[in-house]
Amino acid sequence: MTSMMTAPVARVEQRLLTGDAAHGPLPALTGAEIIAMARDAGITGRGGAGFPVWRKLSAVAGTGRPAVVIANAAEGEPAAGKDKALLTTAPGLILDGLQLVARATGAKSVHFYGPAAALGPIGALVRRRGEAVELHAAPDAFVSGEESAVVGAVSGRGAVPADKRVRITESGVGGAPTLVQNVETLAHLALIARYGPAWFRSAGTVDEPGTFLATVSGSVNRPGIVVEAGYGVPLGDLITAAGRRVLAAASDRVSAAGIQAVLIGGYHGGWVPADPTLPVSREMLAPYRAAPGAGVVIALPAGSCGLTETARIANYLAGEVAGQCGPCVNGPPRMAETLADLARRRNRPGLPAEVERLARLVSGRVACRHPDGTARLVVSAMRAFDADVSAHLAGRCLALEGSW
Repeated sequence: MTSMMTAPVARVEQRLLTGDAAHGPLPALTGAEIIAMARDAGITGRGGAGFPVWRKLSAVAGTGRPAVVIANAAEGEPAAGKDKALLTTAPGLILDGLQLVARATGAKSVHFYGPAAALGPIGALVRRRGEAVELHAAPDAFVSGEESAVVGAVSGRGAVPADKRVRITESGVGGAPTLVQNVETLAHLALIARYGPAWFRSAGTVDEPGTFLATVSGSVNRPGIVVEAGYGVPLGDLITAAGRRVLAAASDRVSAAGIQAVLIGGYHGGWVPADPTLPVSREMLAPYRAAPGAGVVIALPAGSCGLTETARIANYLAGEVAGQCGPCVNGPPRMAETLADLARRRNRPGLPAEVERLARLVSGRVACRHPDGTARLVVSAMRAFDADVSAHLAGRCLALEGSW
């Protein structure tokens, strides 16, 4: 197991959300210095995939051709709110980071892609700063923030995922090498440029340095609050920061705070136990097939049925397919229907096996990762709520019986 640095308390860790004025001017750095800075800091993308930023910068810069860079603020997921919070609190850091990646890649054009409501304020800031940034409205759709969908939208096509045979870092907008970076990632880069890689690494873990923004909702007192914490922060600190006191696990099913389980990583994430000591990091969540992703944390209260809640989310995801290929059009709806049958105790032979079969059938077979993410969520629920599965197959529901 990787040894961890001391994880800061979630409630007091404030780096990104302190506002623009707190940090002073952006230092002058060369493109090579910016890439080296990102490498030394160990920063990974905060949009969900967690890919090393310096590698993407190097790939685009290494083509030797004029590039296109895009700040991605499209949060299509209903439970996510970190990018909106950042746009409200520190939009200047986002534009600073966009300036840095443009310099590092030798960009010929710079773009901002985000919710229509954000374009007015961000456009006014761009004009005050005298910068050349093209603005693009992102549709309110779950897949609109996927990087190839971003490229499609900026190119004037639909905001739907495209074929991955050619990486967008090689050929994206107008055939130019293209970098799409989440706005939180850009804001982190702006702070690293000011304070250095060692400062960035003073939070988080050795393998996963830095802080991240988490949107905490569900069975908490302040649902939707955005919390900043270092990777490796105990899950209980995030829940506490959202206004619910967490003590210790009271049983295998329900914590002392009355939370049954926690969905981490959002609607494409995975269910984990309501263990307040569980470190929120890619390494420590891997046994549950979960990851911090884009920082969505949803606490499921005791007395709720995990299968019913997951079926609700799966039904939403089934309506958000890109509609470009068979596995995408048919897979998530079939998974949602099958899980709904189980949640509603409409038992039929082989129901759990059918859920697993459908998940295997769609994974890795389409242009985007939407079916894969849906399958990950559904399979995670089948494993996290195995006692509920058994009860539902027998025509019972533990939530309705209060069997906690």
